[in-house]
Amino acid sequence: MAAKYQAGPVRKVLNRAVMALAARGAGPDGMYILETIGRRSGLARRNPVRIIEFDGQRWLVSPYGEVGWVHNVRARDVVLLRRGHDEQRVWAEAVHGDRAGQVLHQYVKRAPVTIPYFDASPRSAPAVFAAEAHKHPVFLLHGWSETP
Repeated sequence: MAAKYQAGPVRKVLNRAVMALAARGAGPDGMYILETIGRRSGLARRNPVRIIEFDGQRWLVSPYGEVGWVHNVRARDVVLLRRGHDEQRVWAEAVHGDRAGQVLHQYVKRAPVTIPYFDASPRSAPAVFAAEAHKHPVFLLHGWSETP
């Protein structure tokens, strides 16, 4: 049974630390600050996320399920990603099924800290990840500029 994500006090401190690193262009590869617009408040919301490159494209994954930023992305699919001086305004397209399963399979290999939140393991076939893709939203990012 997969663990359920809870944003307790320790997680909040870790998220702030990761965001501070990403703001300076440091920290793990692919770590960005995702800025969405709150679907109800209209205010900017920031969360640390890991962007992965797979099959020549960039992907945004919610390993923790239907968290707040996912709802905001679905409500307004143009988002801002920041890492150091690099700022990307991109369009996030929701992806489902087998394609999402392939991306999730790659994601857990690159972000092993998220493994407890999946029923599948890194050794599972992509089809096993596809079966639980409805629990871990996957977005294909369009419009990424290679020049910051």
